[in-house]
Order: sequence, then C-alpha cells, then structure tokens
Amino acid sequence: MSQFDFKPPGTPHKSKQEIDQELAITESLNRIKNTILVMSGKGGVGKSSVAVNLALALAKKGFKVGLMDIDIHGPDVPRMLGKKDLLNTNNAQKLVPIEYSQNLRFVSMESLMPKKDEAIIWRGPMKHSVIKQFIGDVSWGNLDYLVIDAPPGTGDEPLSIAQTVRNAEALIVTTPQEISLADVRKSIAFCKTINLDIIGIVENMSDTICPHCGKEIKLFGSGGGEKMAQASSLRFLGKIPFESDLVTCGDAGVPLIEKHPDSPASQAFAKITDSIAKLKG
Repeated sequence: MSQFDFKPPGTPHKSKQEIDQELAITESLNRIKNTILVMSGKGGVGKSSVAVNLALALAKKGFKVGLMDIDIHGPDVPRMLGKKDLLNTNNAQKLVPIEYSQNLRFVSMESLMPKKDEAIIWRGPMKHSVIKQFIGDVSWGNLDYLVIDAPPGTGDEPLSIAQTVRNAEALIVTTPQEISLADVRKSIAFCKTINLDIIGIVENMSDTICPHCGKEIKLFGSGGGEKMAQASSLRFLGKIPFESDLVTCGDAGVPLIEKHPDSPASQAFAKITDSIAKLKG
C-alpha cells in the first residue's frame, strides 16, 4: 500500500459525487443572503401557513424569495399556493423551482410526486439526502431570503438544515396555550444545543373578533408567546390573530395576504415581515 492509499481511522475518503454536491451546496448558499427556518414544537399551530404568508409578504416587498418545503411526509406548500406543477430540470441538470410570482419560487417533495397522495416512508439518511439536494441541486439563483418550512418537532429535517446551512436562523411558531408553549421550550433547547440562532418567536392563532358582537375572543388564550420570548430572552416578532379566512384560503390554494390583504392577520404578517427586514438590514 502506497502512502497515498493511507486512510486514517474515522476519516473515510469522500466520493467524487459527495465532493461535487458539497461544492454545489456552497455555491448555492453563497447566493442566498438570509435563511429562515420556520419550525414549531408541535403540529397544528399553523406553521406552514406562517411560512407561506411570510415568504409571500417578503416577496411583495420586493425581495427575491425562495420557499423550501422540507416536510417530507406532509408537504403542504404547493396546495397552499394552488400549484400542482411538477419540478423540471434545466440544461445544467438542476431542478428549477416552481414560480409563484416574479419574486417568489418554491420547491417541495410533493412537486416531485406524480401521485400526490402516495405515502413517503423514509428514514433519516434519505431525508438528509433530499434536503441537501433541495439546496445544492436546485437552481435558486440570487435570493434575499430562503424561507424553509420544516415539519413539527426537533427531528431529522431541522437538524439537517442546521448542519448544512450554517447561517440559518430559526423562527419558532407557537399558539398561546401552555401545551404548545411546553413544546416550544424543547425547540428553544434544541436550537441552543446545536447552535442554531433564533431570529424570534411568532404567536399564531391569537385573539379573534366575534363576527356577531364584535368583542375580542381569546380562543387559545393570549400573550403566551410573548411571555415565553421574554422569559427566554428572545425576540418576540408579533402575534397573528385567528381568522377563519386563513383556513379557507389555505384550502383554496390562495394565500391570505393575496385574497384579504387588509385583514388583521395580513396586517400582522406585514408587521412581522417589516421587523425581519429591519433586522436583516
């Protein structure tokens, strides 16, 4: 065995394919200014709705935005945007993101599946691989923001993003009630453990206005997200009121801020977007 064949224990040679992918990821990330990982401690808090409307709100302010849906088992972004297109490749054999508007493009696992209701049964390594492909093998171009919609919890997907995108920042979505806040504490601990910066906390499904009497109703309580942010010395980005239109718009494939731009929730998204844009300069 020659000296060039020596391989120290624990440091296996990388294949050409692995080296090429790492170079592709680096090249892609060098063209993305800011990456925001939208995550939640538990499901059912409206995380995907926040990710979609946040990405669109940033795009409407003139920023170039990419939206990456890495919820492998339950991808919702294409349906929320009303897009059933499949991803295609360009001459360089890169995946081309689906265009929603001039400033917003997205990729999703569902956009690779001809049969939309087919179950994906994958373990961690497969998830990690497709996430790396969604970064390095997608022709994102120059982006001001890459918004990533992660599945709930602290599993493989957010960990893969933290390992791959070193400058990513987490935006944690919660609802006001204690059971949701308890899971948020775990998300905060997860971020601190893996050194993933947290840009702030958003409280979703906050107060709503009764359509009959006009009084404020606290369906799930109120203020829990802000108190959590203060207790954790984190930035509170704002609260989004509960609106039935947010549900119907998601089901219809039309984002709330497109159909009801003057609604209280749309205005809340606008304020949160302004805060993020100011922070990122």
